[in-house]
Amino acid sequence: MVNQRSVLILMDFQRGIVDGAERAGQGAVAAAARALSAARDRGIPVVHVRVAFRPDYPEIPPTNRAFAMIREGGDSMTEVSPLTAIVPEVAPLPGEPVVIKRRFGAFSGSDLDVVLRGLQADHLVLAGISTSGVVLSTVRYAGDLDYGLTVLFDACADHDPEVHRVLMRKVFPRQAEVVTVDEWIEALD
Repeated sequence: MVNQRSVLILMDFQRGIVDGAERAGQGAVAAAARALSAARDRGIPVVHVRVAFRPDYPEIPPTNRAFAMIREGGDSMTEVSPLTAIVPEVAPLPGEPVVIKRRFGAFSGSDLDVVLRGLQADHLVLAGISTSGVVLSTVRYAGDLDYGLTVLFDACADHDPEVHRVLMRKVFPRQAEVVTVDEWIEALD
């Protein structure tokens, strides 16, 4: 077996996004907190990713259908907004990198690739909200970069449970191992 340098990446566990995902989001936060604790206990590097924008949203053109509403919504998604803060259950410790992205995928408009090269990562363990947004975009991009991938089924959530199920059971297994947090922790031991 090839020796892998894994990194746990927690994506978009921000107050506004978790609250918007409702009950599924709370379950994903609890599972992500277990994964985070296990990673820290075993010395696995952790990277936190959040989506946020500069004041007045210069990164969002009016032609961007997905983000144009954010631009019109005032300061709710700026870098300093309380809604873009990472929830306390999975808050970063000093020394854990926090990457700010500007689109759905964790690599889009961020320096995540530089951080991962610095950590000498070759295997990414992904958790995030939403499954059809940040998780999907990141799986596809990281897969194209030839990273080994694990997606933590219960540490991800989506507004649409059926979309979550289809992605986890039919789409992601083409590029990633899909396991629960408990299965991942058991494999670490």
